[in-house]
Amino acid sequence: MDATPSPSSSSPFDMVSSALGKYIPRGGAAAAGGADSQGDRTVRPYVPANPASGRQEQILGAVNLDWDLRITRCNLDAPVFAGLDAVTGSSFVDLLPPGDVPTVTRRLRQVLETGEPHVARVQRLRRSDGSELVVSMSILAAAAPQEGLTVSLIAMARRLHLYAAETAIGTSLDIGETAQSLAESLLAWGDVAAIDLDFAVWTGEGVTGQPRGRIRLRRAALVPDRAWPDGYVTPGDDLPSEASRLLSQAIRRDDAAQAIVIPDRKTIERVLGSPRLVRALVPGDRAAGVACIPLVLDGAPPVVLGVAEVWRRADRPFDDGELLDLQELVARTSHHVDLARQHQREHTQVLALQRRLLPRTGGDTIETASVYQPANPDSAGVGGDWVNSFPLPDGRTALVVGDVVGHGLGAAATMGQLSMEARALLSAGLAPDEVLEHLDATVALLDDADSGLAAGYSALGSTCCIAVYDPVSHHVALSSAGHLPPVLVPPDGPAGPLAVRPHPGLGAEFALREPFGVHAFAAPPGSLLALYTDGLVEDPAVSIDEGIGRLADTVSTVHPWDALGEAARRVVSTLAPERRRDDVTLLLARMIGYRKGDTATWRLPARYDAAARARTLVSALLVQWRTRDDTRDNVLLVVSELVANAVRFAGGPITVRLIRAGHGLLCEVGDTGNGRPRLGRNGLLDDRGRGLHVVHSLTTRWGVRWTDTGKVVWAAVAK
Repeated sequence: MDATPSPSSSSPFDMVSSALGKYIPRGGAAAAGGADSQGDRTVRPYVPANPASGRQEQILGAVNLDWDLRITRCNLDAPVFAGLDAVTGSSFVDLLPPGDVPTVTRRLRQVLETGEPHVARVQRLRRSDGSELVVSMSILAAAAPQEGLTVSLIAMARRLHLYAAETAIGTSLDIGETAQSLAESLLAWGDVAAIDLDFAVWTGEGVTGQPRGRIRLRRAALVPDRAWPDGYVTPGDDLPSEASRLLSQAIRRDDAAQAIVIPDRKTIERVLGSPRLVRALVPGDRAAGVACIPLVLDGAPPVVLGVAEVWRRADRPFDDGELLDLQELVARTSHHVDLARQHQREHTQVLALQRRLLPRTGGDTIETASVYQPANPDSAGVGGDWVNSFPLPDGRTALVVGDVVGHGLGAAATMGQLSMEARALLSAGLAPDEVLEHLDATVALLDDADSGLAAGYSALGSTCCIAVYDPVSHHVALSSAGHLPPVLVPPDGPAGPLAVRPHPGLGAEFALREPFGVHAFAAPPGSLLALYTDGLVEDPAVSIDEGIGRLADTVSTVHPWDALGEAARRVVSTLAPERRRDDVTLLLARMIGYRKGDTATWRLPARYDAAARARTLVSALLVQWRTRDDTRDNVLLVVSELVANAVRFAGGPITVRLIRAGHGLLCEVGDTGNGRPRLGRNGLLDDRGRGLHVVHSLTTRWGVRWTDTGKVVWAAVAK
């Protein structure tokens, strides 16, 4: 045993060892026994300390473990640790009660693998005489050049035990982990501990202080981790309705939540009244007594969140002091359970909103698939990633991906607002750069002093990328606001990120604002476009460029015949970090486009005979396409009216385009004018704008799309 560390040492073991002198009573080490020349601890019988002396309030010890969880060094000289067989070369888990071995081993392995410490775990250790010592155990990765773990132990008196237990319970916002931590802390008072929560608490729903006619409890945690008898309720199971009612009635006596104790097996069986309920609630034949402590949230009236149950053998009845300790611990930690419930509720709401924003299907001209994976439950909450793809009314398809700053409901509200605004503006015919200008103004407006900042949330710096695919020209127009560049995999070329001009993001200060550019590129049929958020490619071990390069390499392995949904999941599983701190979002789009024979385009001069010329050209094509007579008549009339309006109000060359789609025919007439056609309320003798009324009556929908040189008026006619 090394009890004299070097002053220059900075390992966790040596730092804990150097602190022992502050707490070990004079002569304590000698009284506890010596050590052999090899550093092995001598096995000594346990000598109980005098609880009145107060010398156990804070007694520190340290144990070093190797990768096989065997003891390499230990410093447990304080009298309170006497009787622990901490022998060099022995397995540390031999000091644990058998039921605790799986859980503690999992925690030790987790710290070995991740390096993240596990602190203030309330744990029992076995002495050689069969008695147990309650300690606060912290697990730390050993400092270099040492390897393995350093386990620090604090022998705990009553007050310190309660403090350490409360500290351990309040470290997570996950409802399951919070309940599990509470159960592990309660195990210091018994042989089995269980936490049963109101179903509304478990699912994150609202709770009420008023008793309800139908009580439903679900088991949230159970310790120790071992094989349980058939029929016994384990975590995730609902308690039988009769058991839920009995427990609720017991702790709600006279509508006031109180702790109860059932002292022996005979009374337990009489109270439960059914062998089935005994099998469901009693953890084995040795369990003879149980203390049930309600988890109560203070309020007017108080709200019962659930019940904690601590089971003991017949030879260990509960005394009044222990019941007071149990009630104090549960009372101190009930608010942690409620915080976890609120977090679960917010997490569920945000996740539902994000999944609602995910694209459902592609279309005839494009195939899409998306994957969204939220961050780990121990992160700050669901993030603001969003992705969408939807067909525009004029036959094109919009692909949108964004990343709103922050987490939780504030980010979710902004995410939903930006997503819906982008869809509305794109459907109204605005170009991607114009849409980003509106989103930029929205973020700035949401973040002013009267709204966003006053609510404690800022969306400044959010990013967005919008791509619009034209299935006729097989081109994509793309604009980005601070977002990472999409990756394009052409059918006959190398994959790589697009050279998108960088931008500071949405809501930047006025001095930093730059115009949003439009990056246009060809996307022939078979091309694959990947839009994503930074959670997919960010890795602390590599640069962001290398992460994007890995994405390009992975996406390039997607075969043209692969199912796109399966391919998207494979890409995410290959690239996403195992322990995520940010959401991961990926949208894959496979370009299909229209076949050459399904489209036709003509350019006509803006003359008086343009409408007649357009009717002749379109009529010949419709005959070739074998269109029905009534559909052909409607299309000819629509094209004639749109061309006539373009000649009358716009000027310049006129472009006529006809597209044969699965749902019908799409007619487009482009001109150089910038006036917006509007459908007004004309009088009986008012001829102005009557052409639009004709178009409106013959089509399923129509609208305007703006271009760099003017506008395009489109109209869809059903087959």
